Amino acid sequence: MDAESWFSLAAGPAAQVARDAGALVQLQFTLNFLAVPHLVAGELSAAAQLIDEDRVVADATGNPAVGYAGMLLAAWRGQEAQATEVIEAMRREATVHGQGTLVDLADYASAVLFNGLGRHDAARDAAWQGFQRDGLGYGPFFVPELAEAAARTGDRPLATAVREWLSERTRTAPTEWVLGMEGLARALLSDGQDAEDGYRESIARLGRTRMRAQRARAHLLYGEWLRREHRRADARAQLRTAHEMFASMGTEAFADRARRELLATGETARKRTVDTSTKLTDQEAQVARLARHDLSNPEIATQLFLSPRTVQYHLSKVFAKLGISSRAQLEYVLPDSALPSGTATTGPR
Repeated sequence: MDAESWFSLAAGPAAQVARDAGALVQLQFTLNFLAVPHLVAGELSAAAQLIDEDRVVADATGNPAVGYAGMLLAAWRGQEAQATEVIEAMRREATVHGQGTLVDLADYASAVLFNGLGRHDAARDAAWQGFQRDGLGYGPFFVPELAEAAARTGDRPLATAVREWLSERTRTAPTEWVLGMEGLARALLSDGQDAEDGYRESIARLGRTRMRAQRARAHLLYGEWLRREHRRADARAQLRTAHEMFASMGTEAFADRARRELLATGETARKRTVDTSTKLTDQEAQVARLARHDLSNPEIATQLFLSPRTVQYHLSKVFAKLGISSRAQLEYVLPDSALPSGTATTGPR
């Protein structure tokens, strides 16, 4: 459970090597693999760009999209109807073909979805199915979901088993990620000062990693505990932080859960959603900026290490979001706010 090593591996050149070699099927699997650490870290926009490229390649080749990262994205976004449909389809297909890894991912997606929706009994059952199969490398996915769900459903033996699993890992690989998760599991099983110390340790340790989604979860669970302890002012501070973090990531079900908890403390919290219908993603904004500066699709592709077909796909989405039909109109309708921070708005023609 070394988060930084995981991100270093994911940031390697595998996708570009596959593009350069024209290995499009391998590229699709690579894109899905690269999307997963972004999802677990709460970097949903970055993951969505990789998932979009998988779909572009699928359309271009006539192959099906790999799809498992898209399933996880829908779960983290809390899109219940869409996520449930995709999860069940993935589970059926994987079971028929004996693909245990995809069954594990479907169970993980279910656990994330149900925890976000506050349906902890269903989250516990889904997470336990994957956890007890003990697939190589999947424990770190299931542990946060199972720890929360078991504690919230009063399944103390299961919550204790999760904590002991984490404690074994801290003795051999005491990374900030696993120590942060162990602190959270310990807090969920404790009362009084021991619980408070566990929550604070978890937030501090996870704050030294890229695992923002798990840190936001620690703020949420700490805030829920503080509210039950009738410490409303302290609870508001934690829940406000959780709400803002989840909302900014686009994890809407978790954000709504934090909002409801805030309301229960007596504070008004506006429901926020990420507007994906008109807001450009970072990659769409990069493509639009270069197109506005009269670069051709092949030139843009070279600069951004994409294929010309992917550039055209992103431009079509830009045109639809901005309500235009040609590159010439970008000069007049592309707002500065649509560009990534630090992006120049003027340049050579």
